[in-house]
Parts: sequence; structure tokens; C-alpha cells
Amino acid sequence: MSDIPAVNLEQVTKSFGRKQALAGLSLRVQPGEVHGFLGPNGAGKSTTLRILLGLLRHDAGTAQVLGKDPWADAVELHSRLAYVPGDVALWPNLTGGEAIDLFMRLRGSANPARRDELIERFDLDPRAKARTYSKGNRQKVALIAALASEVELLLLDEPTSGLDPLMEAQFQECISGVRQQGRSILLSSHILAQVEALADTVSIIRRGVVVESGSLEQLRHLASTSISLRLREPREVIEVLRGTPGVHDVHSREGMVRFSADQEHLPQIMQLISDWGVASLTATPPTLEQLLLRHYGEPGTTSAERK
Repeated sequence: MSDIPAVNLEQVTKSFGRKQALAGLSLRVQPGEVHGFLGPNGAGKSTTLRILLGLLRHDAGTAQVLGKDPWADAVELHSRLAYVPGDVALWPNLTGGEAIDLFMRLRGSANPARRDELIERFDLDPRAKARTYSKGNRQKVALIAALASEVELLLLDEPTSGLDPLMEAQFQECISGVRQQGRSILLSSHILAQVEALADTVSIIRRGVVVESGSLEQLRHLASTSISLRLREPREVIEVLRGTPGVHDVHSREGMVRFSADQEHLPQIMQLISDWGVASLTATPPTLEQLLLRHYGEPGTTSAERK
């Protein structure tokens, strides 16, 4: 496996007239990594992907894909990467199978056995004309072509848009297999559970800048753990908890005490409640949604950013 990052953006800027889409964005995808790329519409995700595909030229900073310049070396790079957009357009008179074969030939790689396996897994009729396909079936064509191609990097932008839950599960299994092969994936998705299940690393973009990046375990220190506990015997613990450092939002209902706790104070909090005769306790780490809301849910966030 090469030590060269699959994607390496350093302080990249891009403006469209007076509107700045990227304001010094830095992003690195390591070889063999699934990297989740998160942010609402208008945050700069699509502009970033277009730069990586060589469709846009950045204004300043450094941009490299597989060690190459995505603008100057676009032709070479497109034989080494696969892109799946969130809304796939196909040639209406080609069958699904013909479209898959065309995509694979354009990338200079063909694995007929893998192609056939994926067609069966995604339950696609390859003999049907593309004009008869639903949105979900068009997505399947692009996904099959990308996953069957022997490329080094997959750029996936809402790749399962229109797929049902069963096909979503197939997609997740396939991505896990691709990662085991040492290939790199940049996954932009609004399905937070999908990113949480697949991504080794997550980057959160806001207003053209990556504001947080790291593994989920590294990022979870940024939000509180939710704790629910039930005591064997009723006790007056609400006021005690409210006066404990690192404890927030304490409330009780039907004998269950619930609160949130800051990560750095968890050892002391757990020591405190261990002396209370706990009958049951559930500790839930912060979700990816909570991490996103840290940046997009606070007052002052624009409505466009919340879409």
C-alpha cells in the first residue's frame, strides 16, 4: 500500500464571484481509509468534490489526488478513481449492463466476475433500458460500475440516494470489502448512521472550512455522554447531580434519572453514583448527529446551513 495520501488538500480556496465556497479547506484521506465528509447543503462539499474530479480549478492552496494534480492530470486520474453522484444520469437507450461495461472500460479496468456478482447482490436487471430505471436502479448502475472497477479511490456523493434499506445493507457490506482490499473511499452522505457504521475518519465542513476531523472516538470527546440510571431504593440525588461538575440537564421521570456528562468528568461521576445502589445504568456515547449539531445547531446558524 502506498504511503501517498489518496486525497490531500491544504488550505484550498475557491470563489465564485463574491461568494467564497472554500475558505482554506484542508482534508486528507489516507490509503485504505473510509473517510466520512459531512456538512449541510452549501457548506462546500460539492465544490470540494468537483476540484478533486478536475472539474473545477482551485484558486489557492494545494490539491492532490493520488499524488497528482487533479486539474492538470485529470485524464490519468480518472482511470484510477471512480465517482458516484447522488443523482445518476444514464444514456436512455443503453441497457443497465451496457452502461456498467462502458463505465468500467472508461476506467481501463474490467472484472466480469465481480460485475456479475454485484448485479446479483443489488438485484438489478442489466437487460432493461436505462430509460425504464427508477432513481434507485440508476444509482445501482453507478455503484456496481464503481465497485467492480479496480480503482484506487472511490469518491461517493450521497451514493445510496433512492436505495431501499436492504440495498443499503448490501452497499455497506461492499464498502467494508473494498476497505479490506486497501482502497480509499471519500464518502459524503446525509445518512449519519451509514457514515457512523463505515467511516474510519470523519471530517465536518462548515462554510468552506473543515472544523473537526478525526476518528469517531477522537471526536466524541466534543459532546456529552447520555446517562440513564435507576436506583434500587429511591434517593434524593437530583440536587447532588446538579451540583456535580460536568453534569448537565438532570431530570427524573418514573423512577429513572437521566442526565448528560462531560467526557473528562465521567470517572468521578461514575464513582459518585456507584455508591447509590444502582439497579440499572445505560451510558450512550454522543452520536454523529450530536457532533454535527455542535456546529450546525447553535444560534446564529443560517437556515441554508441546516438543510
